[in-house]
This record gives sequence, C-alpha cells and structure tokens, in this order.
Amino acid sequence: MTRIPLLADSRLVVAEPGAGDVVLRPPALRETLDDVPRAVRDAFAFPLAGAPLEQLVTRNGTATLVIEQPSLPIPTAPSGPRHRAIAAAGDELERLGVQRVTILVAGGLGRRTTPREIGLLVPPDFRRRFRGRVIVHDAEAEDLVEVAAGLRVNRALVETDLVVTVTAAETVLHGGPATLLNATGPESQRTAGAQSLLETSGSQGWRLALQLERLLLDRVPVTGCSLALNAPRVAGVFAGYPHDPQATERLARSKSRRFFQLAPSGIRRRVLERVPRELTAAAVYGGTPSVAHAEALLRATVFRGAELDGQLDAVVIGIPPTTPWLPRELPNPVTAAYLGLGLALRLWRNEPLVAEGGTAILVHPFPRRFPRPTQTPYRALFADQRTARDTDAMRAAEEAAARDEIAIAEYRAGHACHPLQPFVEWSACDVSSHRLGAVLIAGCRDAHAARQLGFVPVHGLAAALDMARGRGATRIGWLVAPPFFPVSVT
Repeated sequence: MTRIPLLADSRLVVAEPGAGDVVLRPPALRETLDDVPRAVRDAFAFPLAGAPLEQLVTRNGTATLVIEQPSLPIPTAPSGPRHRAIAAAGDELERLGVQRVTILVAGGLGRRTTPREIGLLVPPDFRRRFRGRVIVHDAEAEDLVEVAAGLRVNRALVETDLVVTVTAAETVLHGGPATLLNATGPESQRTAGAQSLLETSGSQGWRLALQLERLLLDRVPVTGCSLALNAPRVAGVFAGYPHDPQATERLARSKSRRFFQLAPSGIRRRVLERVPRELTAAAVYGGTPSVAHAEALLRATVFRGAELDGQLDAVVIGIPPTTPWLPRELPNPVTAAYLGLGLALRLWRNEPLVAEGGTAILVHPFPRRFPRPTQTPYRALFADQRTARDTDAMRAAEEAAARDEIAIAEYRAGHACHPLQPFVEWSACDVSSHRLGAVLIAGCRDAHAARQLGFVPVHGLAAALDMARGRGATRIGWLVAPPFFPVSVT
C-alpha cells in the first residue's frame, strides 16, 4: 500500500491513499544547464523578440537591471541560477560599454528588501565588484512617474537609456513583465489577479503587465531574459522527494521520521531549513520580457508539471511551515490558506484541479500567529469577525488599511509588508474557494481562526476525508509537495 508523508507545518503526517485515489507528484529532473552565464549571454545575443542587447545599449549610457526577490516555488536554495543570471547580465552590460548600471529590486507589496538581504540576491564575487547603485522599490514613494491613468512606476524605469529584466518563469504574476508591474504603485498591484497562475487568458495581472511593458517601450528600449527553473533537488533522507515514489516510501518508513516527529517544533523547523537543496535551470530565453517569459513559463510547465486525467472531487494539500515570500517565516492563517488555495490550486492549465463544488483539504494546524513586525498587517483581516466573509466589511477593512500611516511607515522602513498585501493574498484564496463547496482545515488547532475565514476546522485528516466523502467525493487527489508544481488537466 502506498504511503505519503505530507508536510503539515513542521510535522510529517503519513497518509494512506485509497485504491481509487490519485497521487500527484512532479516528474523527475529532465535537463540541466551546465553554464547559466553563457546561456544568458546567448539569450541576449539571439532574442526571441526584439533587437539583440548589443544594439539596444547606449555606450557610456545608463541601464536599469530589474530583478525580483526569490519566492516561488518553495522551498528555494540559498544560491542558484537566478543569482548567476543577474551577475551575467550585469557583466554583459559592462562589457558593452554601459557606464552606470542601476539594480532595481522590484518587491511588489512584500516587505522591502533590507541592505543586508540585498547582498543575498547576487553572487558574492559580483557583489564585491559591482560599482553601480541599488534601489529597492517603494510602492508609496512620492516620486513615482505616471505613465498612464492609475499606473505609476519607479523613476528608474523611465530615467534610463535601457531597461533589462532578469527573472525566473514562476507564474504569469511572477517574473517577466510582472516584475515591471511590481515596480509600480499599490493601486495597480492590488488589481493584478489571475484565475490560473499558468494561463494568461484569465489574468488581469498579465494584461496590466503587458500594458506597462508597451508603455515603457514607447519611452525606452526594454529587453530581458527569463529562466525556466527545475524543481529543487534535495539530499539526505529526503533525496528523491517528491518525484520518486520509492524515496517517498523510504521517508514514510524511516526511523529518522519518528525521531523528527518527537523533536520540538523549533528543532523540526531548523532541520527542514537545513536540508541540502540544489536549484538548477533547464533553459534561458531572451527578448522582450513578455515573450521571453511566456516561452520560459511554457517550458517550465512541461518540465516540472504533472498531468491529470479529469478533474478531482477533492484534493489534499500539506501546507509547509514557511511563507512564500522573504523573509522565510512561520505563516499566519491567511498566508497558510494562500499557500494551498492561492498557489497550489491555481497552478493549473486547461481546467482547475478540483471540480465545481468540490472539497479542498488543507493539512495545517492553522495557529493564529503573526511574527512581529513583518506580519502585523495581517491582523487587519481578523479585527472584525465579518471581514473575510462579508464583501462590504472586507472593502472597509482594505480602505482603512490603505490609509494606515503607521503601517505604511513600517513598510517603507522595511519592517513589514505593505498593508494591502494581506488583501492581495486573500483575494487569491477567494479565486479558488468561491468555486469550492468546502475548505476543510485538517489538524486545525485554532477553530475560531478557521471559521472566521469561512473554512471548516477538522480535528484530523481521517475525519476530513470522511467529511469529503460524505459530500460526495469519490475521486480524491493527493498533492505530494512542496515544492508546488504545475498540473495540466486533460
């Protein structure tokens, strides 16, 4: 009988799927680039769309290198192809005669990158030799430049001779032109949603990002490269997880797992954080950000994704003990729900994983914890018991958060996320939850928090499965993750 270890917060919950259940796991690693810097240089020299980088640069001029914070999928590695790609792009601009390079860290509405963390976004040797300037985008800055009605951008995107993006193809809302959108004001970022994180057709965020790219192209040359990343590979007792069924079974049966379960939560989290991981890239594409990103996202979806024959009646998702954003912290209930509903259940192509009216089971204790000061803005969703379930209350809470001068000051100082970030995450959850008949929180230890968000708290996974079957679920899927991966439903 197949046994599956699900990472639920910092614990491993071993489950036994039924005979008719579907186990979803990503495929094994296919291709790996041996020389990422060379692939980046080739991508700039032979772009899919637009002119080569050599024809776009202004000798002795300026260039803005737009990068993003590593976030999705989780977990990440401390150093990977994204770091080497940024260094290669910077070196190539210097080789082509650019006099001053500005690195713009487009972090969206997440917590602004601190000076110490900026050094972690690039390789150490590049950090030592880089002589340009580094800007961390501030969505509340007073000097944002309006390029269209309701669309204000960082000055570094328009007061330059060239804009170059270096990103990874994560989703339609992460990487490529979406990185440019993450360097705008809070109004435009708040409306950047998507039904599927892999399809552009139902994504308002992609349309806004594409509009911004075209507006910038009217002012300055814009090009970039996008990396198709492989899923992180792990070593040790976790080697082969999650794509290898034998490795999954070894983990479920190992004595190490039993010792792991008995350890205090703090030790369990440190063990998970220190699991050796390696992140590699399968390909690099160059050109205008939208074209390069679309091609890289398609390649990453094929290489990292799984195929599902028909929709599921219910799905079981283990929620890891980390936020999807930097800094990595324990997730609060909203972020925990986002990991399952806003991320895992939106990584689909063709059709959603779960049929209309189906059931989602999130395995997580759901404690109401808000690490201070970084996650303090999330408390706004719990100030009023009606907020998450009442449209008018939600709108009032969001308007109040947008006017909260103390919360905005904390964001601008790099202490916390923007006060609108919790509402962005909750909107992403709502995209999935409004299609579902029920969202069950298996192993819930804070029933009040679950009910306040409109979910059903359940004591354990077995009880949650019984409830799903009682609601008519006959085809139950098990998502072996993290990292979360694309699923193509046929």
